[in-house]
Amino acid sequence: MVRAEEEEEAQQRRSCFGPRAFAARQPPRRTTSSLPVWKLAGCTLFITGASRGIGKAIALKAARDGANIVIAAKTAEPHPKLPGTIYTAAQEVEAAGGKALPCVVDIRDEQQIGDAVQKAVDAFGGIDILVNNASAISLTGTLETHMKKVDLMLGINLRGTYLTSKLVIPHLLKSRNPHILNLSPPLNLNPVWFKNHTAYTMAKYGMSMCVLGMAEEFRGQIAVNALWPRTAIQTAAMDMLGGEGVSKQCRKADIIADAAYAILSRPKDYTGHFLVDEEFLREQGVKDFDQYAVQPGHPLLPDFFLDETPESLVEKMEQHGATPAFKPPSSSSATPTSGGPVETTFDAIKGVINEDVVKSTQGIYQFDLSGEHTGVWFLDLKTGSGSVGQGEPPTKADVVMKMDSSDFSKMFSGKLKPTMAFMSGKLKIKGDMTLAIKLEKLMNRMNKAKL
Repeated sequence: MVRAEEEEEAQQRRSCFGPRAFAARQPPRRTTSSLPVWKLAGCTLFITGASRGIGKAIALKAARDGANIVIAAKTAEPHPKLPGTIYTAAQEVEAAGGKALPCVVDIRDEQQIGDAVQKAVDAFGGIDILVNNASAISLTGTLETHMKKVDLMLGINLRGTYLTSKLVIPHLLKSRNPHILNLSPPLNLNPVWFKNHTAYTMAKYGMSMCVLGMAEEFRGQIAVNALWPRTAIQTAAMDMLGGEGVSKQCRKADIIADAAYAILSRPKDYTGHFLVDEEFLREQGVKDFDQYAVQPGHPLLPDFFLDETPESLVEKMEQHGATPAFKPPSSSSATPTSGGPVETTFDAIKGVINEDVVKSTQGIYQFDLSGEHTGVWFLDLKTGSGSVGQGEPPTKADVVMKMDSSDFSKMFSGKLKPTMAFMSGKLKIKGDMTLAIKLEKLMNRMNKAKL
C-alpha cells in the first residue's frame, strides 16, 4: 500500500495534470480579472530568462498555485544596471508559494542547458512546461550592426530557443499535458519590420518559426504556441532602451503573465497559435485593461510586428491620442538646404544649454538630417557652455543621429517622442546609447520653453 502511494506521488511530480491535479481544479475559481484559474500545482516550468521582467512575472504567476519553477538565466551576481539575479527570483518564487530551482544558464551553451534540465528532472521528477523567454535585441541597421551583436541575437533568440526546446522535449513527452510557449511575434512579412533592424527581426522570427515547425511536428503530443504583447511592456531592459519617461507608455508584465497562465492551462491539442496578449485575454472574458497600465489613461506605445501596414498603425495611434511614428517617408526634394525649421530648432537649443547642462551631459552629438532640409549639424555638450553649429563637430562625435529633418524638429518640440522615433526606425543612433538617452532631458527642457 505504501509502495502504491509512493508511485502515485511520483506520477504526480512527473505531471501537473494527473488525477489529483484535475480534482483540485474543479470547479475553477475566478480572479478579479475574470480569468478562470486552472491550478498549476505540481507543474514544473522551465523558464529561460526568468531572473527578471516577463520571465519572472510568468514564474510568479505559476508559483502562486504551488508550481515548481526552474529559473534558467545568466545573472548569478547583481548587474550594475539591471535588478535581480536567479537567486533573488528564487526567493520571490518561494515566497509566492512555489518551489524554485535557480540554475546558471547561458542558452547558447548546450552543456549548461543539459545540466539544468537534468537538475530539474532530479529535483521535480520531470518537466511539464517550457517557456522560451530569453532574448537579445539591437535595433540597428545592417551597416551599424557588428557581427558580434548579430551572433548574440541569433545565438540566443533562434539557436538558444531551438536548443533548449530540443533538450527539454524528451521530458515533455512524458507529461500528460506538456506545453512550449515562446515569447515571439506573429510572422508578419511586411518589409517595414525588416528594413530598420534586419538582424533582430531574423533572430526574433526564428523563435516564431520554431513554433510553426514544432507545433506541427509534435501535434497531438505537445502544445506549442507563441505569445506577443500588443503594447510595450515595462521591464528594466525597456527602461534602458527607451530612456526617461518610457514607462508611462507601457503596460506591466502582469498582462503577459495572465495570458501565459491561461494558455498553459489549455489542453495539449491547443497548439500552433500566434497569440497577442490583449486579444487573447479579451477572448477569456477580461474587460478591464487599465489594471495592466503603468499609468492608466496614458497613450500606449505599440509593440513591433503586429500591423499590416505603417498607415494602419498611424491611424490606430492617432485614435488613441498618441504621436504617430510610422508615417510613410516624405517625397519632398532631397536637395541640400539649410535654414527654416531646423535652424530655428538649433537657435532654440542654443538658448537652453549652459554650463550645468554641459557638466551633466558630457557628450558631442552629430545630426545627419535628410528630407526637405538636408544637412549635417552638431551639438557640443562637452566643452565650455556648449555650442551648436552646421557641419561636422570639430572633434569626433560621441553619438550620431540620423533622421528626416521634419521629424528632427518635431522631436525637439515634443510632437514626436524620441522613444517611438527610435523604436520605429525613424531615428537611427550610432554610438553611446547612454548619451543618446541623456539628450531626451534637453528635449524636455525645450518643451517647457514651448519651442
